[in-house]
Formats: sequence, C-alpha cells, structure tokens
Amino acid sequence: MTTTGPAASAHHAVEAGFDVVTLGESMVAFAPSVPGRLADVPSFHRGIGGAESNVACVLAAAGHTVRWVSRVGADGFGDHLVQAIGAYGVDTTAVRRDTERPTGIYFRTAGDRAGDDHEVAYYRAGSAASAMTAENMDLAAIRSGRVLHLSGITPALSAGCLALTADLTARTPAARPVVSFDVNHRPGLWSRADDARVLLDLARGADLVFVGEDEAEDAWGITGGPDAIRAALPEPATLVVKRGADGAVAYDKDGVRHTEPAPRVDVVAAVGAGDAFAAGYLSGALRGLPVRARLRHGHLMAAAALTVPGDLAAPPSRALADRLADLDDAAWGTLHLGPGWTADGAVEEGRTS
Repeated sequence: MTTTGPAASAHHAVEAGFDVVTLGESMVAFAPSVPGRLADVPSFHRGIGGAESNVACVLAAAGHTVRWVSRVGADGFGDHLVQAIGAYGVDTTAVRRDTERPTGIYFRTAGDRAGDDHEVAYYRAGSAASAMTAENMDLAAIRSGRVLHLSGITPALSAGCLALTADLTARTPAARPVVSFDVNHRPGLWSRADDARVLLDLARGADLVFVGEDEAEDAWGITGGPDAIRAALPEPATLVVKRGADGAVAYDKDGVRHTEPAPRVDVVAAVGAGDAFAAGYLSGALRGLPVRARLRHGHLMAAAALTVPGDLAAPPSRALADRLADLDDAAWGTLHLGPGWTADGAVEEGRTS
C-alpha cells in the first residue's frame, strides 16, 4: 500500500507474508441445471460461494499472494472447498477442520437475485464457520498479510464471530494490517435488533470500507447519497461507495472525492460482482495505482463476474485490465463489455468483439 491508499502508518507495521488475508465462511453452492423453481429443478451443479473466499480467489488469479482463513467441516464438502479455493492459488493452510459441525451449503435458482422469483435455500445454521472465535482461530495467521479483508457477513453468523470481527477491527495501539471491510449487509442473517449499529461500528474501525449506496440506505437509513454516507463514516481513511451501473465514488484520507463511471455491461448473472469489485480495487491499491485506476480495476473485475453465470469468473489478464484502465475518459465512456470479453484480444476499440 502507498500513502495515497488506505492509511499507512506504524499502526500497520506488521510482518506481512501475504498481500491479502481474507477471513470468512465459504459454502458449497448448488446452481440449477435448468431454470425453474427449486421444487422443479431435477439436478444441480456444484460450485463454491463465499464473499471473502471470492475476493481471495479473484486476487490470487490476478497474481497476488493471498491466504483464506476459515473453519469447515471434516466432511467431503469441506474437502471440496479447501481444494477448489486452493486451486486458484490461495493459501488454505490456516483453514481449521471441525469434527463436530458441518460445512455450510446452499441451493439457488437460476434467476437474478434481485428478481421476485429468485430462491435461495441456505443450510448454514450451526456450521463449522459459525463457530469461529478469537480463541479457536490462529490470530497470527489472520494478521499475516499487508491487508486483512473482512465483511459484514461474518459477524452476523454468531456471537463468537461478532466478537472475533470486533477484535480484528478494533483501533488499538497494537500493530495490525490495513483492515478492509465490505459491509455486505445481509438482513436475513441478523437476529439482533441493533445489527445496523453493530455494522456501522465495525465499519468505523476499518481503514478501507466498501459499501453499496443501496445497502447504506437499507441498513442505516442514509438517503443523501455518497456524501451523506461519508459523513456517517468519517473514520476510515478510504471509503468506496458502490453505485451499481452508475459507477463508484471513493473518498481518500485527504478528503478528496473521486468519481468513476462504470462501463456498460451485458449482465449474465448479478452474482459475485461486489466481491470482484473489492478485489479489483484492492489489487490496484496493492500495486500503488492512482485512485481512478483502482476504481476502474474494480469495475473491470465486477464486469468479469457479471458476464458469467456463477459467482467467480476468470479475471482479465493484468495487461488487458491495465490497457482498459488507462483509456481516456471518452474511450472509457464507450466501453461495452459482454460475455467472453476477458479473453485476450476480445476487446477492440472499446467494445467486445
């Protein structure tokens, strides 16, 4: 990280063995073989899903050194998660196996998650990951990166997960990595009446925060746009407000506002885009790129996820992403990305081939 990114100070002077460490639950995801209601789908394809592991996989595929920390069951689904995530080049040596609790799984329909006909059936209550605590996890491994990436999903899983996340986001004199926090508000996971305040407090302890404009309204009732969100979250050195197709706004530690439009994307499935955006922005920050380039790399990684059916997509090569991120404003404004655009040579003159 450079001083133009998330706060760089003695507060973050830790021995970093990885570019990024992510902590959170990953589940085995079952996607339907054909469209339709869950009751009617005859078979499913197995994959993986989890906000933090998604970020880890995208960053590793983009050439960064990444560790994923979690708990999974001592079962076949746990074996699959560790193997599948490791296959992206992610270090999984700090993943703990739980002999008493299962690996979480979920089933979903093929439709857009925002649609009224979309169904998701989670089987994660009492999962191995929900048993994570500061006492049973390797805190040294969790803090072994230049950046520690967390999300608001983990603290919603259990009281122990909440206490662990609070410990990792606490602003204390002790050295810690740069803490990145994606709010990822999931109302269905929370049973606490004060979940909105809890999420806001956790975000205030981070150095870099990602939040959607819509989820800031849903979780905190903030309706005044990005500037109002920044007013409610002045503590993080960097705040990134995601606005979907309208782009993103970043506020740096000097109070400067940066706005960057998103390219036009032919959406195949609106899943995994937020995680991919966070990975793209973090990749740019780790490389010391200017804020505009970080936002553009976020948009490009999100576009890769949006143009495939599942949560994870092969990212564009670094050369292709850099070339597109370096376009002038006029060319960036005409960029139109569709399925297959990440293949080298697929994008010509600002459009997909």
